[in-house]
This record gives sequence, C-alpha cells and structure tokens, in this order.
Amino acid sequence: MPKVIVVGSSNLDLCVNVDRLPARGETVLGRDFYQSYGGKGANQAVAARKAGGDVILLSKIGTDSNGKLIEKNLVAMGLPQTGIIRDPKSPTGVALIVVDRTGANQIAVAPGSNLMLTSEEVSRTSALMAGARVLLVQLEVPIPAVMQALTLARKNRLLTILNPAPAQRLSTELLKLVDILTPNEGEVYQLAGQNDAAEAARVLVKRGTRSVVVTRGAQGALLMDSSGLREFPAFTVEVVDSTGAGDAFNGALACALAEGDSLETAISFANAAGALATTKRGAQNAMPSRREIDQLQRPRIDRP
Repeated sequence: MPKVIVVGSSNLDLCVNVDRLPARGETVLGRDFYQSYGGKGANQAVAARKAGGDVILLSKIGTDSNGKLIEKNLVAMGLPQTGIIRDPKSPTGVALIVVDRTGANQIAVAPGSNLMLTSEEVSRTSALMAGARVLLVQLEVPIPAVMQALTLARKNRLLTILNPAPAQRLSTELLKLVDILTPNEGEVYQLAGQNDAAEAARVLVKRGTRSVVVTRGAQGALLMDSSGLREFPAFTVEVVDSTGAGDAFNGALACALAEGDSLETAISFANAAGALATTKRGAQNAMPSRREIDQLQRPRIDRP
C-alpha cells in the first residue's frame, strides 16, 4: 500500500446540535450532545486510512484521560502508535462544536498539547518518511513544526500538501515547499487578500506554491496551476453535518495521490469523500470508506 505521512493536531470534540447557530452574545438551547474525535491532523489521517492508504500520523497529545481516549481511538481506526507523542505537562486539545439543522457549524478550539509540537520532535521522526510518497500538514500545530515537516519531505522527495487551516499569513519560503495548497473559499480570500477564489488562487501560485485546490462545498472545487483554472463539480448528497468535510477531502486527496493518481483524478475522488462525510454526524466517525467513495463516484465515471 502507499504511505501517507500526516503531521497535525488531535482533539476531543464536544458537539451540540441546535436548530440555528447562535448570534453574537446569544444563548441557544441545543437538542443532542455527543462526544467524538477530531483535530485536523487526526481527521485527515483517519480519512486517508479509511480511503485505503497506509498512513502514519505524527501528533502530540496529553497524558490526561482525553489523550488516552484519543490514542485508543486512533489505534482502533487502524493508525499505528509510532508517531504519537505524549506531553505530560499540557492538556490534550479540545474542540467545542455547534451544528445547526442544515449541517452548518461553528467551532472553537483549545489546542493544548497540539501547540507544544516542536520542529526538533518532527526532525526525530524523519525516518518515518523513508519510502513515503505524500506529506499532508495543516496549521493547527506551530509553524516551525510545519516548516520542518515540509523541509524534510522535500529532501525525501515526497509530494507535499498543505491544508492552510486555520488561515494565517504564510511566507514565500514556506509556500515554495508546498506542491498543493488546499484552502476553502474563506481561507483563500484571507491568504491572498482577494475576494475572488480564482484570482486568489492565482496570486498564491505566483507566490510560490505549485498548485492551489480551493474547496467550495456544494460548488465543488477549483484547481489553479501553471496550466490555468479548472473546475470540478461536487457530488449531490443530503447534508447532516459538515464538520470534517474538508478533512475528508484532504485525506482522500493524499491517499489518491499516494496511489499515483493524477491531481485531476484525485480531486474528483476527494470531492466524493468530502460529500459523503457530510451525510453523518461528527468528524472521524463520518469519514467514508473506500467502498463508499467508489460507489458514489461510479455513476459519474461510467457515464459515456
């Protein structure tokens, strides 16, 4: 099987379903409460694993009860303990998530141990990259750790994917280490200072990243690279909870690319995974299997 290295966060998610999202300063009574597992790094690693990839996650958790729960869940999801680092001083990350009846959400995160991941710790795991094909990183861990992971991946000739979430200013030096940047619409606007997704993606390519894939929910995805702009339609599904849809997209994208698919083919595969993730509650539990992704894609692939 191909190998995907994911460097990123792990959180315990505390979720509440509501009829509508609260306005500023407003209290809204919820309906259901449930606990699940999240963090963009862990979500994307689970997504890539369920899509069929051989995946290693490098992530830092606390030694508290939440950390133990997360580690047990990651192992149950098929991820090895090789890359799990334990921090005895910092609490495990926690996310507070509110989801309305349309599947839209609001999320606040207390990062905890995720912010303690160092570039030195990333360096000590460089042997994990031997034989890997794709590195996938996000921005819920410190930038020096992200930079070190990208640098090591480039030295080992891995394809690099950066999901720039949550969005923050990125240096040209960092962008030049990124083969594929995967912001959503809000993130690409923030990163490029533009209010048009295509133009914003074009700006980021000029700044150094090889290609930009903008995820747009029900509108599908845009790809911008040196060849120009291409659009990829979304798959129509009944949305229950959009939490983790972007992570499903990124994990599936990494899996497909590690298998040797073209970027265009991988984006379609990832669009199917992202759509399916919205049909279930939670993040990691909602990540679709390879069989589910293939079944959703098949009518479009088989169409003459």
